[in-house]
Amino acid sequence: MEACGVIVEYNPFHNGHKYHVEEAKKVTNADCVIAVMSGTFLQRGEPAFIDPYHRTEAALANGVDIVVLLPFFYAVQSSELFAYGATHTLSELGVSSICFGSEDGTMDAFNRTFDTLKENEGAYEEMLKAYLNKGFSFPQAHAAAFTHVQPSDEVIDFKQPNNILGYSYLQQIRNNNLPIHVQTIKRKQSAYHEEKVTSPIASATSIRKQLLSKVSSEDTMKESMPRESEEVLLAYKKKFGKWHEWEAYFPYVHYRVLSMSTEKLSHIYTVDEGIEYRIKEMALKANSFAHWMQLIKTKRYTWSRLQRMFVFILTHVTKTEVASLIHDKPIPYVHLLGMTENGKRYLNKAKHDMQVPIHTSFSREQHVLASLEERALQSYYSILSPHHQQVARKQAFSPPILT
Repeated sequence: MEACGVIVEYNPFHNGHKYHVEEAKKVTNADCVIAVMSGTFLQRGEPAFIDPYHRTEAALANGVDIVVLLPFFYAVQSSELFAYGATHTLSELGVSSICFGSEDGTMDAFNRTFDTLKENEGAYEEMLKAYLNKGFSFPQAHAAAFTHVQPSDEVIDFKQPNNILGYSYLQQIRNNNLPIHVQTIKRKQSAYHEEKVTSPIASATSIRKQLLSKVSSEDTMKESMPRESEEVLLAYKKKFGKWHEWEAYFPYVHYRVLSMSTEKLSHIYTVDEGIEYRIKEMALKANSFAHWMQLIKTKRYTWSRLQRMFVFILTHVTKTEVASLIHDKPIPYVHLLGMTENGKRYLNKAKHDMQVPIHTSFSREQHVLASLEERALQSYYSILSPHHQQVARKQAFSPPILT
C-alpha cells in the first residue's frame, strides 16, 4: 500500500480540508491518507477550537485513514521546527509522498525557490541578518532577504502563509534526504485569514469567528463543512459547554505572569531579548487577552510569535526543559489518535519497518516530549469545570479511535 501524508490542524475540519484530502489521494495515487495533526495548541499559538480527539473523528469520517499527533513541542513553533516534526513523523510512518495546499499551487516554483536559496545561501543569510537588525519580524525579513537575492516572479511569494509552510516542508525533506515525493495543490477560494464565510469553501478563521459571534452557528456550519464535522462540533459544545479560544485563558495566563518574578519569566522558552519586562508591565494595564497583545505587539514581535510565547508561559515550558529537544532532534515515537480499517491494514504492515514505537496513550515513564504533551493537555482543559476536565482527560488514556 502507498501512503500520502498531509500536515494539518483541522481547526475545525471544513470543506476545503475535504477537498485537500480528495485531491491529495488523486495526485499521489495513494491507497491511504495519513494526517499528522497538531493537538491542543497550534502553529500560530492559538488553542485548538475543540480538542484533538473530536477533530480526529471528523477527519476519519471524511477520507483520512490515519491520524497521528504532531507533538506539542513541534506544533507550537515557527515554520522550520513545525515542518521538521511533521515531515519526520510522516517519514517514520513510511509515506511515499506528501501533498500540501499552497497559494502558488505548482511544485516547479517551490523547487526553483529551494535551488535559488541553496545557490545564494551566503547572500541570503547576510541580508536576513541585516533586515532582522532593522527590527523586521522574521517572516518580513525572510521575504525581503529572498526578494533581494532573487527578485523574480518565477519563485514563490513568501508573504503567503501556506507558501511559507509548504516551502518549509520541501526544505526539510530535501535537506534531510527523506524518501518522500512532494506535491502541492492550489488553495481554492477563501484566503487563509479571510474573516467572513462567503462560499462553501471558507477559511477556518472565518468559521471560528462566526461560531464565536451571535451569527447563526448552524447556518455557518451547514454551508462550510461536512455534516460529520458539524455534528462533532455541536457534540463538543454540548458536552463541555464552550469552545476554546484565548480570551477564556486570559485569567489563567494573566495570573501566572503577575505571580512570577521577571527573572523566572525570562526562563520560559522563547521569552528573549528582555521582552519579559514589557510583558509584566503591560499585564498591569491589560483588560483582555487581545488588549494585552495589542499593548505588547511591535514590528519585531508579531501576533503569532507573541501567542506562541504565551502558550509556553501558560504551560510553563522552560528553556532548560527543551534544550535537549532542540539539539537532539530525532522523533522518539509516533502517537496514534485514530484510524479506519484501511488505515489499520496499512499500519499493520508499516510498523514492522518503523524505527520508533507507536504510542496510543501517556505513561508514567515517558520521553520529555510526551511529558510536555500531557502538560499542554492539562492546561488546555483547565478552562473546563472540574467534572468536565475529568471527562476530557479520560480520552487521552483511551484507545485510539477506530472507525
